[in-house]
Amino acid sequence: MTQVTSRATVPGAVPTWSSPAPLRPSPDFGPLDTLRGWLVTAVLTAFAAVTRFTMLNYPTDAGTPVFDEKHYAPQAWQMLTGGGVEDNPGYGLVVHPPVGKQMIAVGEFLFGYNGWGWRFTAALAGTVLVLLVVRIARRLARSTLIGAIAGILTIADGLLFVSSRIGMLDIFMALFVTAAFGCLVVDRDETRARMALVDAEGRIGATPWGPRLGVRWWRFGAGVLLGLACGTKWSGIYFIAAFGIMSVCFDLAARRAYGVRKPWHGTALRDVGPALYSLVLIPVGVYLATYWAWFVSETGVYRYAVGNQVGSGGPWSFLPDALRSLWFYSGESLHFHEGLTNSAGNHHPWESKPWTWPMGLRPMLYYYADTNVTGCEQAQCVKAVMLIGTPAIWWVAFPVLAWMLWRSVVRRDWRYAAVLTGYGAALLPWFLTLDRQMYYFYAVPLAPFLMIGLALALGDMMGPARPVPIPRSPSGTFLPAIPSERHSLGLLAVCLYLGLVVANFIWLWPILTALPISPANWHDHLWLPSWR
Repeated sequence: MTQVTSRATVPGAVPTWSSPAPLRPSPDFGPLDTLRGWLVTAVLTAFAAVTRFTMLNYPTDAGTPVFDEKHYAPQAWQMLTGGGVEDNPGYGLVVHPPVGKQMIAVGEFLFGYNGWGWRFTAALAGTVLVLLVVRIARRLARSTLIGAIAGILTIADGLLFVSSRIGMLDIFMALFVTAAFGCLVVDRDETRARMALVDAEGRIGATPWGPRLGVRWWRFGAGVLLGLACGTKWSGIYFIAAFGIMSVCFDLAARRAYGVRKPWHGTALRDVGPALYSLVLIPVGVYLATYWAWFVSETGVYRYAVGNQVGSGGPWSFLPDALRSLWFYSGESLHFHEGLTNSAGNHHPWESKPWTWPMGLRPMLYYYADTNVTGCEQAQCVKAVMLIGTPAIWWVAFPVLAWMLWRSVVRRDWRYAAVLTGYGAALLPWFLTLDRQMYYFYAVPLAPFLMIGLALALGDMMGPARPVPIPRSPSGTFLPAIPSERHSLGLLAVCLYLGLVVANFIWLWPILTALPISPANWHDHLWLPSWR
């Protein structure tokens, strides 16, 4: 008779599961140090909040938004004062979905049309993102220490730091896709726990396809978050495709691991349909719902395109006019984006291409002032905000990616494969449209996956903390076990590296926050020719 021993039955004991089938996975469904995990998460999140919210209303352009805040802050304010819809007469239409601007509007509702107002929710999103990265890395590694390392890297990354302190859309995109990824990781663990229970009860072979897995609320939540990501920027659709495939692969791996006789058939029959519902249909529904204000408005851009810009008949006339108008509106927005190409003469002095993003070789200058600037104790002062990834993190990207690929392909390590899926969804699609204008802030959604992957790699560097047995002392008592020397040396190396990361972040602080510095100091911060 198969028997299950709960992990919480005997404190400190190693849980065991017995099963009539050979080579079953170990019953590892998440870290067990719950209290310590949440304490570490809370401390790091609080520290992130301090860095993100300190002097949040600085700098501004004489009290007005800076850089592309000039698009989104006014549109968010129009949502508050114009019936929930935005207008952009400079372009004739609004070129991004509404969710990010709705988020900015929340801060403007609380604090008014000022720096605090149009940056508050970005700072909140950047703070919550640190919490998510800590929890996701902790769950992937089954280690609170690795989660803490990922959190420190996220706090000290200049790209995520600056993106959390400006009223633009990219930090919301990063938040939603990272949260969706975390939901799918939890869903994987819960799915395996259900499979383990069925296996322990001897029902795994009741059908050749394996058991039905029931309602999966975490995957449903991932679908909602992916819908919000698409409602922020259309590039969220890449994550729908990547995460949908990843989730189905998780299900297939679980059925194979627990000895289902026909795992491929079982996945096709039991899992693909629910995955399409949760990760395709639900995001589409959420995306349409984000346009609620546009649907109920009378003055929204192209709200009544049917009968005006497009005919009321045709093969799609069976659809509601509102949906057809939204389709036309979206087509016009897509046409606008497609026209922003280098071959059409559209160039920007700070644009970059995706092959520069992994190492952050072409940052972006958001703000620069050299007139009437004081406070640096020099005859002339300047101040600037540059969107730049902390080099101590980003310059090791290619070795880390190589390690992740090796672990994924050779060692079949699902954790690295999952992180690479998110990283690839954020980076690879942009190589298909190299002619269009692109900027480094497009790389913000890939940053959390770099932090998680780097933290996992640092965990591998440390190695397992296996205690070394100590002989009995002369008094006959056991001496306390000590960690292995490899782990101690690895831990030392990781601590030194994190110290370098934090020092690098502190060095960059003046050009991340527009502190007054001398022109010579400004040039000292520009390490590469491509940074100028």
